[in-house]
Amino acid sequence: MHEPQPAPFTIAHHTVAPGEACDIRLPITTMATGTSSALAIRVVHGAKPGPTVFVSAAIHGDEIVGTAVVQRLVREIEPENLAGTVLLVPVCNIFGFLNHSRYLPDRRDLNRSFPGNENGSLAGQLAHVFFSEVVSRASLGIDIHTAAVHRYNLPQIRIAADNARLVELAMAFGAPVIIEAPLRDGSLRALAADNGVDMLLLEAGEALRFDDLSIETGVAGVLRVLEHLGMIPDDHRLTEIGVPARSKKTTWVRSVRGGVAHRAKSSGDPVREGDLLATVGGLLGEEPEAVVSPIDGIVIGHSTLPVVHQGEALFHIASVAHPERVGARIEGITEAIMASEPEGFAEALLDEDEVL
Repeated sequence: MHEPQPAPFTIAHHTVAPGEACDIRLPITTMATGTSSALAIRVVHGAKPGPTVFVSAAIHGDEIVGTAVVQRLVREIEPENLAGTVLLVPVCNIFGFLNHSRYLPDRRDLNRSFPGNENGSLAGQLAHVFFSEVVSRASLGIDIHTAAVHRYNLPQIRIAADNARLVELAMAFGAPVIIEAPLRDGSLRALAADNGVDMLLLEAGEALRFDDLSIETGVAGVLRVLEHLGMIPDDHRLTEIGVPARSKKTTWVRSVRGGVAHRAKSSGDPVREGDLLATVGGLLGEEPEAVVSPIDGIVIGHSTLPVVHQGEALFHIASVAHPERVGARIEGITEAIMASEPEGFAEALLDEDEVL
């Protein structure tokens, strides 16, 4: 008996046959120069029927770790071995991406502009095309973000609270930490949920930079989710991961004074209540004050900028059980990535600052 064949996949008047991949450019608007802008999408349409999943990056234009993840997935996902359809979007906010900016030229935040309007602002037009042509076509989305400028985030999956299906998918993804929290009104995830689309949000790394841990975690995590859904062949990826830590409470720790900070802890470090996180002193190092952890947990984000004002957020800590176990697992992941990288890989991922 022959297996059922999927129908061709149609998007924006383009048709992709089963077992094929195609690069599509969705027109957005006309820029000030008179040239047209477009949203680039790689459509991978499997030879077998299955769900539709999208992977998106750079909704904030300077959060480019996801772009590197998508570039790797383009090489990893083969349409002839795929059941279902994967839509890969390397850059959502194409205007912020060009300007090395989180926002669009009109200072709007694309992640607060959904569902958009085809006759609205620049942000509205872009949000409308992305949501109508990509998000609404899928049953699952994986959206990749980073920390803001001068901050670093430990790779972590964020999901809507009290959603058993998303917990299952987040566990399959296998990032070190899963954060469960309410959705923000007006965000892409909130709108997707209202339309029956499950979403995982990966936070990893920092703006305008690549790092191996974030990229490797993103690529491996997406492939594990696709394997969990039965979309790609079983390659034993799901047996290679430990159990992620789960947290429903995170705490920001702020500088107790203005001055120059010297960190004692970084993202991925386990901490106990009262542990020293940093000291902040004056310009000559005078009158140093200690910044300590208010809870037991794992550091999931930290500021990379030593020059601080009083009240600035220095650390983001997730409350987890057995933080030392989580820290040991993260250290093991990091060591495994460094040991497995081919020679010259880091050089191929030079960021903008190092190139210049």
